Amino acid sequence: MSDDDDAARDSAPDLQILGDQITLQPRSYVETRRPGHADEEEALMKNMARFRSEPLRFLREVSLYVSGTGWRAYDNFIGRPIFYSGFSEQMRTAVVSAPLLRARISQLADKRLALEENEGWLRKDDKDYAIKRTNRRAVIESGIRDVADKMTDHMICKFESKTFIRGAYYLCTQLLTRAYHQGIHVSSEEVLRLRKVAEEAERKGQSIIFLPSHRSHVDYVSMQLICYRLGLALPVVVAGDNLNFPVVGSFLQHAGAMWIRRSFGNDTLYTTLVQAYIDTMLQGGYNFECFIEGGRSRTGKLLPPKFGILSFVLDSILSGRVKDAIVCPVSTQYDKVIETEGYVTELLGVPKKKENLADFLSGGSSVLSLKLGRVDVRFHEPWSLRKYVDEQLTKLDKPLGTRDLTSKTPENAALRQKLLRTMGYKVLSDINDVSVVMPTALIGTVLLTLRGRGVGKTELLRRIEWLIARVRAKGGRVAHFRNAPLADVVNRGLEVLGKDLVGEVQGLAEPTYYAVDRFQLSFYRNMTIHLFISEALVSVSMYTRVKQGGGPAHQEISYTALREQVLFLSSLFRGEFIFPSEGLEANLEKTLVGLENDGVIKLQRDEKGVINSIGLSEEERLAGRENYDFYCFLIWPFIESSWLAATSLMGLTPPINQKQDIWIDVAQAQNTAQLLGKTLYHQGDLSYFEAVNRETIKNSYQRFEEEGIIYAVKSKDAKSPPRLCLSTEWRASRDPDTGVLQASGKLWDFIERIASSRREGKNRRDGATVSTRVLRLTDALGAQLFEKAAAPERKVDATLSDEEAVRLKKVVHAERRRRKLEGRAHL
Repeated sequence: MSDDDDAARDSAPDLQILGDQITLQPRSYVETRRPGHADEEEALMKNMARFRSEPLRFLREVSLYVSGTGWRAYDNFIGRPIFYSGFSEQMRTAVVSAPLLRARISQLADKRLALEENEGWLRKDDKDYAIKRTNRRAVIESGIRDVADKMTDHMICKFESKTFIRGAYYLCTQLLTRAYHQGIHVSSEEVLRLRKVAEEAERKGQSIIFLPSHRSHVDYVSMQLICYRLGLALPVVVAGDNLNFPVVGSFLQHAGAMWIRRSFGNDTLYTTLVQAYIDTMLQGGYNFECFIEGGRSRTGKLLPPKFGILSFVLDSILSGRVKDAIVCPVSTQYDKVIETEGYVTELLGVPKKKENLADFLSGGSSVLSLKLGRVDVRFHEPWSLRKYVDEQLTKLDKPLGTRDLTSKTPENAALRQKLLRTMGYKVLSDINDVSVVMPTALIGTVLLTLRGRGVGKTELLRRIEWLIARVRAKGGRVAHFRNAPLADVVNRGLEVLGKDLVGEVQGLAEPTYYAVDRFQLSFYRNMTIHLFISEALVSVSMYTRVKQGGGPAHQEISYTALREQVLFLSSLFRGEFIFPSEGLEANLEKTLVGLENDGVIKLQRDEKGVINSIGLSEEERLAGRENYDFYCFLIWPFIESSWLAATSLMGLTPPINQKQDIWIDVAQAQNTAQLLGKTLYHQGDLSYFEAVNRETIKNSYQRFEEEGIIYAVKSKDAKSPPRLCLSTEWRASRDPDTGVLQASGKLWDFIERIASSRREGKNRRDGATVSTRVLRLTDALGAQLFEKAAAPERKVDATLSDEEAVRLKKVVHAERRRRKLEGRAHL
């Protein structure tokens, strides 16, 4: 039986805990239901006893943790010794004495000494010059070491007390299983494999680097609980120091957090200190964890990889300071994410609140009574980082042992960046490969990909059943609920989502559901989009002809036209989605054949079997285009958002009487794009309110910068915000008499190219009216941006300094060279 036909491979709850015993069950295990017993969940951890309802059991549990009975003692875990008195001091000493850090301190002392000599503090004609210089250098080095020592103490994780970690485990399990009442689920096969890898890593003195997806603060809590419960050494978790506030910060630091700044700036001492700490951990074989996406995903799908911490890890390997480490990508999925309501607020442009103890306590207490379903954690097969780097370098004909990759040359910098990029996207692909689709994601996806106000219970079940089959056919996994009927699973999902997200119309012939909060529900829809991104791109590329109406022959699109639009959209969303690695031609061919086999499209081929044109199949037309529309609905909000971002750039065309370039605050430009989007949505020119979300607009602006459509500069002063300017060749034309923006030029053609795949709307057919109204509004908002930038009271200069101009020129040149070397498809 093939993997695609093996439904048992999806089973998640394969681990049973009874008292002090763990039973790891094979994936095909199905428990015989006992008479009189309801279908029960088997999870890594279940609800713990509560004092009010079960006082005796509660007191027994507490006594077991206090005494450290059985696995709770955490004595025989796999990995390097942690949680003993003096651990923190030993780690701090190892970091500050690292050769790399000592060399940096010496270098900084030399620079400071040279500066003081130039300023006349030390005179070479002084008879005691040598002695004074030596003494002064010693003082400077001592001062820098003191600073490094304080930074290290603030940064490092402090695994000191097993009594503390036993209590922390009990407390966190109580909190988590009250919020996620169905517990944490894992796969027995993956856990067994991970334990074997951990045993081998311990034998070789190697670290396991966990690289999880990041959707919630619960991610790192669940990882620590799993490692503790399964007897693996807890990883040190990279965490932003914004969470290091009183009480909570100390608790997290003793439970595994290492604090790093959100931005390093030009602080070379701090940068070297982070590298020295990571070197020390990897050299010592301590487990390590960082989030591949950097911050939490506010949209539900994986974010592009962040290379900050990965670059430190890669440097440890390339320099030879660390022989090897084991990489383990991790997927964490939720029935419902605690923070989604807050995410929506942030995505709509409300500034994120700084974390504090009061909010933490009030927020923590508010989720204790929630029933958010379960957490599914999946571990990809771990792989050797050294082996991966060697393979990549061999592909580039640059084996690791034949050249010095530590020297700071442009060629080495480009090579390192390529290694980082390929590694980052490999990890994301691995995470997608093992991710499971939760019932809430199935429900959210179906509700947001159907036409009409609502859907009946029967139709909802039918479409979810179809979606489950499509997920499995694409190699994805669906969360396993034993032998529970689909209707029960869906009811459970609807209950978890709650009436604030999915409403039910009462008093009808059958239960009928509708999306109450489409914006928040889109978070769950986005959890499935990675599986169908190729089909979605093909469908909306076909839509450029389908939307024109007419007979089937009139709606067909040539293979050449389809390929060009798919290539354009793939390039447009390069930073938004994780695409298959086979390449455009192979992936397009595979996708078209798959859609043909599913009866969605019809392919016209010549006598040699080459595809000439593509159209909707008769079967799909008779079914009301429901499967074809599903793929379009998945990606239409992202197309809307990219169209909105590109349209907002029209407003960055300078006024007709402006002689010099005015640089606009990036955040203000993106805020204006959001305001434009909200206005257009309420006026009917934008179909999806989630298209105005800050994250997607920000990604679009980043993509436009990569392609040279806009230029952006960052000041050396951290307090000065980044600024942008529309490239000269992309600026729209203005009427020479009135100064009004005109719907013509390179940028407008680009906007129209995106618009050709947009969903048809009530105001979408009269192109002239839309272009006039939208451009008028865009121009008015753009004029406000220029007025603010040029205002006398503005603290940030609206023009570039000579130094910034030179730096921008170098950056633009480097970006053009990079695009040429990459040989990728461009916009």
